[in-house]
Amino acid sequence: ISSIGEFRAASANLQLVVDLERDTRWVPDFIKGERVLFVAAGSVDAGVDLASLSPDAVTVDGTSATITLPAARMFDPDVNLDKSYVVDRNRGVIDRIGDPFGEGADQRAIYTMAERKLREAAAADPRVLIRAQENTEKMLTSLLSSLGFTTVTVTFAEPIGT
Repeated sequence: ISSIGEFRAASANLQLVVDLERDTRWVPDFIKGERVLFVAAGSVDAGVDLASLSPDAVTVDGTSATITLPAARMFDPDVNLDKSYVVDRNRGVIDRIGDPFGEGADQRAIYTMAERKLREAAAADPRVLIRAQENTEKMLTSLLSSLGFTTVTVTFAEPIGT
């Protein structure tokens, strides 16, 4: 059991094609080379790291509370293995002889590239971080209001996009 300290407030659910190609210099692809088209399905969560809050990030004055949080950030992607699959695999003659069971490209390389592509796709949509900050603010406002605070102000150290 370990402490996480993260509030995950939004999730981008994505599906994209990963094109992994490995060539050998000066050798035609049909002799030596491999290309894998992989459909990667997965998600990238966004939220706020609450573990990094300093003691002065929260101030209370009677029934008013002010919280200053770090900017929302993307967390590590999660590739859904049940929904991801290889669409096409082409291998050169030497690769087929050297790998008679058809495993082909290193599975780790495929999943690493899939994670990178999922991260890039999620980061390209500013709505993910905006939604994470909005949801974090709503959650904290609701929580503190239920504890009796009448005025709750939530601010983020850095605006989205800086």
